[in-house]
Amino acid sequence: MTKAPILEVRGLDSYYRQGTDTLWRKKRTQVLKKVSFTLGQGEVLGIVGESGSGKSTLAKVILGISRDYEGEIVHHSMRPQMVFQDPYASLNPAFTVGRIVEEPLIIYGKYDVHERKRRVIDMLEDVGLGEEFLVCRPHELSGGQRQRVSIATAMIVRPKLVILDEAVSALDVTIQDQILDLLVRLKKENNLSYLFISHDLNVVYQCCDRVMVMKSGEVVEENTVDGIFDAPQHPYTKKLLLAAE
Repeated sequence: MTKAPILEVRGLDSYYRQGTDTLWRKKRTQVLKKVSFTLGQGEVLGIVGESGSGKSTLAKVILGISRDYEGEIVHHSMRPQMVFQDPYASLNPAFTVGRIVEEPLIIYGKYDVHERKRRVIDMLEDVGLGEEFLVCRPHELSGGQRQRVSIATAMIVRPKLVILDEAVSALDVTIQDQILDLLVRLKKENNLSYLFISHDLNVVYQCCDRVMVMKSGEVVEENTVDGIFDAPQHPYTKKLLLAAE
């Protein structure tokens, strides 16, 4: 049965500016070319490709971080969130964990201070961190703990769409497995949809329903995870799979 869409992307072209073209105007360079796909509710879509293929640019355009684009992006959910590769870089070192996780609720502006604290504690416990972590700062945590804080910060506003941009690639294998298990559990409990950006095809195989292969800003192949791994069609997909063996 076809799942209702949580995100639709149609004919997306994206650009960035660098160097100089004429006078003081920077040269406009195209990054994404006619990217189209649909993500269903409760689905995990893996986005794979080598560095420079446009994966992270796609994430930034979808979230509105990068606004120089043409095409159509249709969100069927509120407040989509993102978990980045490097939690230490994405967490404010001046804030405590409690303040970091609370920040989206402050911006949201719906709850009083007591309700925000209760929700923060509940969220930390949900990602495997106790109340004692409220007063810690990012530099006092391990890499896995920092990524749990990043996940809690993304989940605190109860999004239905979360973009995971290389969210486990900086972790060692044991911690990586723990974080993947956490993400799978949160997805099931909250009926989340994930865009799972990764260069690690073995991780993609573990947790994704479908896979979209990108090369030089274009989608060269899209199929179910079994279709991609068992019967790849595009030479570039075959090259990625061979390199992952």
